[in-house]
Amino acid sequence: MTQSGDAARELAPEIIATHDDAVARGEMTYVDPATGYLVMTAATLLDRGYCCGNGCRHCPYPPEEQRRAGRT
Repeated sequence: MTQSGDAARELAPEIIATHDDAVARGEMTYVDPATGYLVMTAATLLDRGYCCGNGCRHCPYPPEEQRRAGRT
């Protein structure tokens, strides 16, 4: 699953692998290996159907849509 905008910034390989494993298993979230926080997958964000503008780590929406949603 591709990412765009700020969410496409460099992420640690361990985070990418954890995200990709969660997506492959059909999970909506995963636990960040560095912080222990629960993170939504790009597939979950896409299923929601719109960008919330909060700058989610794996936001699948293009920068234009993120800006419309309030992301600066």
